[in-house]
Parts: sequence; structure tokens; C-alpha cells
Amino acid sequence: MDSTPIPFRAGGFAPRTHPMAATATLLVIVAAWEFAARLGWINTTFLSTPTAIARTLGNLALSGELARHAAASFSRLAWGWLAGTTAGLVAGLAIALFTLARSPGLAIVGALFPVPKIALVPLFIIWFGIGEGSKLFTVAFGVFFPTIISTIAGVDAVPRGLIRMAQSFGLPWRSIVWKVILPGALPSLLAGCRITAATAIILLVAAEMIGAEQGIGAFVLQAGNLYDIDALMAGITVLSALGLVVSWLIGLAERVFLRWR
Repeated sequence: MDSTPIPFRAGGFAPRTHPMAATATLLVIVAAWEFAARLGWINTTFLSTPTAIARTLGNLALSGELARHAAASFSRLAWGWLAGTTAGLVAGLAIALFTLARSPGLAIVGALFPVPKIALVPLFIIWFGIGEGSKLFTVAFGVFFPTIISTIAGVDAVPRGLIRMAQSFGLPWRSIVWKVILPGALPSLLAGCRITAATAIILLVAAEMIGAEQGIGAFVLQAGNLYDIDALMAGITVLSALGLVVSWLIGLAERVFLRWR
């Protein structure tokens, strides 16, 4: 009788992340960029080298200008994203759970979601002024509709059998929503957060470019107007780093809240 162990065959479709591989990939890209610039393959008049960008970031950090612009942008991004996500989550749950809200809600989402939010920034400035209100509302409005869509998709994807089982055990409606529907919809909600975070950064930069004296978007616009390529690329690097930080935070939330998977 053959006693050879049978290999485990159920480990597929479960890709794992390797942080060191991700870091190495970024370092290789930066090194190749610097190497190509030093060999003259890249015209540094139009594209700064990584060392020049790092030097500019260091000078901006020492002068305090980087902290001033970054603090303004981070505050707007955090409050705008939080407001839009909260409102979108509430509206999405209402549309997904209540018959009276579903058809009207889907009609409103279908009509307004395709509208480019950047095109609405001048209108928001007219409504809320050139101060913080227009920027916060721009970010919140852009986050609002994708959050609704991801919430509806997540709730609709929860297996109906689980809901019927909870109902058969006599669980109250609130307990079913809190213990069955929301955990089942959480993967879709967190995936939606990745999309809305990137959307929020794009809209924030656009709003700051149109009407702001402080913020990364205003800094990038000013650097572009002055043809300061090093400062321009430094601002873009800060935005890229912000995206990486947000992605890492959402990944951390996925590991914490989705351990049951």
C-alpha cells in the first residue's frame, strides 16, 4: 500500500503580500530613474532626479513650508473623507435595506454619480466661498457616491441564507444588520474605501489649485507657474507618499476587521 502523503491542493486563489518585495520594487524604480538621469537618458530640465527631489524636500522641511502645506491638505482630506464616507454609508444602507428608499436613491445616484466632480469645483466655490467650506464639500461630495455604491453592492452580496437563518432564530432587525449584514458587507466597504481615498486626494488637489493659498495642490500649482521642476516633483512625491500611507492604513484595517476570512 502506497503511504505517500497527498499534497495539499486547496491553497490556491489566496495570494499573499510581501512587504519587502513591494519596497524593493519601489527602490529599484527610483534607482533606475536616478541611473537613467545620470547617464543623460532623461532630460533633467523637464524631470528632476530623485536626489534633487530629496534635497528639495529636505529644504522645504527645514523651512517649515512643507509642514504648513501638508497640514492644511491632510486636515481637509481627513474631514472631507470622513464626512463623505459617513453620509455615503448611511445613505447606502438606507437604499440597500429599505424598499421605499431603493428606487429613488438609485435614480439619484445614477443621475449624479457620472458627473465629473472636478467640473463642480467652481460651483462649490460660488456656493460655499473660497474658504475651507468649498474644499471640504468637494472632497465629501466626491467620496459620497462611490461609498453608496460599494455599500449597496456589499449588502446585496451578503448570502440571503444567512439573513433567513438569523430571522428564523428570532434575532431582532438591528441585530441582524449589526451582526450579519455589516460584517458580510465589510469587504466591499473596505474595497470602496481604497477607491474613495484616491478620489479624495485627486479632488482635494484640484480644489486647492483653484482656490487656496495653502495646501499641496496650491504648492504644486505655484511651483508649476514658476517652472520650478524640483519643487513641483517634490509636491507630487508628497502626494504619492500620502497615497501609500492611506493604502497602508486601509490594508491594516482589512487585516484587523477581516481576520475571520
